[in-house]
Amino acid sequence: MSDVRTAGWEAPVTVAELVNAGPLAGARMYGAGEHPVRGVRIVDELAVFATVTPHTAVVLSGAAAGGGWAVEMAMRRAWEQAAACVIAPSGGLSEGSGEVLAERLGVTLVFVDDDPLLVAVRVASAAARPDAARTQLVARCATRLAEAGTSPRRVLGVLNAELPGTAVAFLDRYGLPLAGRRDALDPQTGRGRWSAEVEVPDLAGEALGRLVAAGSSRSPGWPAVVRTVLGLAVAPLTAWAAGERLRASHDFALQTSLAERLLREAKRPGAPIEEEEEAAAVALGWAVRGPLTAYHVRPLAEAPADPVPAGTLIAAALGQVPVLVRAGGWAGWSALPPQDVAERLLRCLPAMPWPAAAGVGAQVDGLAAAEESLLGAQAAAFVAAPGTVARADRMGPAELLGALPVGGLRAPAEVVLRPLLAVDKDGTLLETLSAVLDEGGALRAAERLGVHRNTITTRLERIKAAGFDLDDAPARLALQLACHVLLRSPGTPDVTSS
Repeated sequence: MSDVRTAGWEAPVTVAELVNAGPLAGARMYGAGEHPVRGVRIVDELAVFATVTPHTAVVLSGAAAGGGWAVEMAMRRAWEQAAACVIAPSGGLSEGSGEVLAERLGVTLVFVDDDPLLVAVRVASAAARPDAARTQLVARCATRLAEAGTSPRRVLGVLNAELPGTAVAFLDRYGLPLAGRRDALDPQTGRGRWSAEVEVPDLAGEALGRLVAAGSSRSPGWPAVVRTVLGLAVAPLTAWAAGERLRASHDFALQTSLAERLLREAKRPGAPIEEEEEAAAVALGWAVRGPLTAYHVRPLAEAPADPVPAGTLIAAALGQVPVLVRAGGWAGWSALPPQDVAERLLRCLPAMPWPAAAGVGAQVDGLAAAEESLLGAQAAAFVAAPGTVARADRMGPAELLGALPVGGLRAPAEVVLRPLLAVDKDGTLLETLSAVLDEGGALRAAERLGVHRNTITTRLERIKAAGFDLDDAPARLALQLACHVLLRSPGTPDVTSS
């Protein structure tokens, strides 16, 4: 026991702890149960109360438990003697009356079905050796956790079932719930609220997430017990993450599909990422919240059909990151800042089995804006010389857009701009939109086109009337790219189908 004893482990058990997780489990308790139990006294007649000391659990038997009047008098005497609680046989008093009496006197009343003498022995044992009683609970939890396996849902189910009065949740490294009870997330609410938490690492020792627990028990020993039990759950959760990572590492298509789904779901306005998919990404070690930086690795020769070797090399350089097959290369994102991503890719490129270049996108705030960074990384990779890494945040829009291959983008660009092309008979609206997006505003666009600012404003009103929201950042990026593609590629935009 010496390795798990923490502050409060040997503190006296409280009545609530006896009922919730001790020898009185299953009994019906009325009252807060917050008083410590330092001893037990069997009371078979009211005169015995004269010898009852404070913080004693009073077990009624015989005449003292022989009816509602006797139990009510015992409750009053227990209050006078500052007893920890009164334990009475079921049926000695109606439960409704017991609840009212316990609330009025401030004395916890517990109804039990077992023989009072057996109950007294069990409570006395727990009161005399609180650490032993708590050790039994920990041992039971260890057995249940071993039976539950490594599933986060089953592990959290055991914790919440075996720790009554306590809410437990498993959070990812960003503090978002993966499994368990969400009421464990606000330890500051509620009278006497307490909290405990334990870090959950992956096999490499990196932070995977944490287990958090909260409750309202006033037992000074209970948080220490909970913290010990949480520690027992760390191993199966780490094993779960390792298993998920090993399984996905043998199935590149699974990782690619998961990454693509995360990107699609992140772009849906007002819709959160699916909990199970986010949990799978967290188990793989991917960043799904916070600042993200995209990368793109472009082979300069025909690459092998099997993408796994490249993905393995990239993951070895950047850590656990998603690797998607995109635009003839490999792309994904990392939680590292652009400078770190660029430095690691620069060390990775010589290890590639074919000449390659790489690009790094600007850092963005979350997956919802990841496509913007991915496009920037792709453009930067096309600019980068063999064996080098270019950063999108250190290049101007003209250089980035100039690096994109426009041939394959013309058809989607026409789809994006179709409402505008339908009303733009001479191309002035397309030219104006491109200038405004490139220059960052109407004034500089007017100077570039050699027209008055009011002319630009009038044209912008027509553009917005066609259904384009220039205040939306992802929309601006798509429009700027589409304008660039149509203005650079030969031919006139096809609007006959609009």
